[in-house]
Amino acid sequence: MYAALRSHCAQDYPAEYEIVFSVNDARDPAVQVVNKLIAEFPDRKIRLVVCERRLGANGKISSLAQLAPLAKHDILLVNDSDILVAPDYLRTVMTELSRTGLGLVTCLYRGIPGAGLWSKLEALGISTDFMPGVVAAQQIERGMRFGLGSTLAFRRGDLEKIGGFAAITDYLADDYELGRRIAQLGSRVELSSQVVATHLPAYDFRGFFSHQLRWARTVRASRPGGYFGLLLTFTLPWALAVLLICPGITATFLFAVAVIARFVMAGASTTILLGDRKALRWLWLLPVRDLLAVVIWFAGCFGRQIIWRGERFTLERGKLIPS
Repeated sequence: MYAALRSHCAQDYPAEYEIVFSVNDARDPAVQVVNKLIAEFPDRKIRLVVCERRLGANGKISSLAQLAPLAKHDILLVNDSDILVAPDYLRTVMTELSRTGLGLVTCLYRGIPGAGLWSKLEALGISTDFMPGVVAAQQIERGMRFGLGSTLAFRRGDLEKIGGFAAITDYLADDYELGRRIAQLGSRVELSSQVVATHLPAYDFRGFFSHQLRWARTVRASRPGGYFGLLLTFTLPWALAVLLICPGITATFLFAVAVIARFVMAGASTTILLGDRKALRWLWLLPVRDLLAVVIWFAGCFGRQIIWRGERFTLERGKLIPS
């Protein structure tokens, strides 16, 4: 957390900017990290706000709804506490947001795995499935209609037009909703040229599966058509199924082509799209990741229960209902 938050304080940015951190409890261990940064960067405008009120089921958006009126500037940039950015990140994103007709800038991200197999599998999924899926959606829909929590940069005026953060305090996919609603104003949503990073926990299997299932059910609730279309994208499982059902030269050839195509796409995604050559060392886990993805997809088709930040919710048309 310290490295991620510090990267936002150490920006090479020519104009003034402020950073407003929030916690829900003054006893949160993150308070010590923020206080350390305030002492380390005395010339940077940094504030810590304790947001004890709960305005909706989504605690993050509840805090943002309380922070927005306190923010000094008319351009807001929202980031999670685990996002690591480059020194020129803010300058690049603000330059991109200044383009005519642009309402929101968001960023692709790569996962930095913790120790253990399950963390590496999640990082691999981000790099070879989720991020390519974002780019594919942008191409298919001829523009983005959603944002990613790795970066949400927008104008205060547009936020007010969509009803402010208060309008999405009960939604799980708040980044998706914010981008979708700003796009509905007629403004463009675009990917930044910046790629950021997120640190992943050292999951055990239960933690990994719970997190993946929450993601799956979130996508299903937000974009049901796209979610069921994902079934057509499982290259290796489909090729393996053909080989097992109809063994022979043709099926073997098709399987080999599918394997090569999958690994080439995964390698291109990690190196060219995300600039992450370190992830190449985990590509041998791709067949395991792809077979698990089918299991998670099927599990995501059923049920509406999720666990998020230690709380249990039921998803109802994308909204969080406390269980």
